[in-house]
Amino acid sequence: MKIAFAGKGGVGKTTLAAWVSDYLARQGAHVWMLDADTALSLGQASGLLSASLPAPLVTREDLVRERIGQGLLAISAQVDDLPESLAVDAPVSGGNGSGSKKLLVMGTVAAAGSGCACAANALLKALLAHLFLERNDYVVVDLEAGVEHLGRGAIEGVDGLVVVSEPSFRGLETAASISRLAGELGLDNQVLVLNRVASAPASLAVEGLPDRVVTFPPMQGLVERQLESPSVLDLPEQEDIDARVGSLFAMLEEGRRK
Repeated sequence: MKIAFAGKGGVGKTTLAAWVSDYLARQGAHVWMLDADTALSLGQASGLLSASLPAPLVTREDLVRERIGQGLLAISAQVDDLPESLAVDAPVSGGNGSGSKKLLVMGTVAAAGSGCACAANALLKALLAHLFLERNDYVVVDLEAGVEHLGRGAIEGVDGLVVVSEPSFRGLETAASISRLAGELGLDNQVLVLNRVASAPASLAVEGLPDRVVTFPPMQGLVERQLESPSVLDLPEQEDIDARVGSLFAMLEEGRRK
């Protein structure tokens, strides 16, 4: 399954992407984590030191020239060898399970699929397509915050979209915009995650949000951890996190089968 995470900045989508990746790896899955956000924080949220993170793919001018060229861009690029050569291994929480996590730092997916002739984004789009359409592993994508860069190139081949919001009108408005744009692009398997709320309210003031909702309550362990470390793994609330992530994943699986 290929899962994308989107939402307004600061609502916790990177944290959730890290939790889902780790949950799947502990279930024995092999997971590709794609950091396509300009904040580039998925690796550190997943327990990697900043010194261990590779340069974003979109900044690798040497690789772009080699695979895409300059001037008249190559129509197709060989990228099947890139995931293994560019990825770094990320730790699995507690060292449990037979699965694995590999991080690819992509950089923003701005203009990928919008017709832009940017060579770096052409290479990024080709790699996304390879991982989405030609690999059978799990793929978790942390997308750029907001809605400006949610184009067909960013979600083509994605099986499910997790739209993350905090319980605020602005966050929910952004979530609704993301949901609408994704639906227009044919991605209807969507789940709304309301973060930092104990339970889903009976109704929401913003229309156009995904019908299926999972909530994650405020977590003191996460608050305390973030004062001393960027990692969001191995929290005291791990059992509750796993239960909620399991519910989220079950909803996405059900939606994919429809």
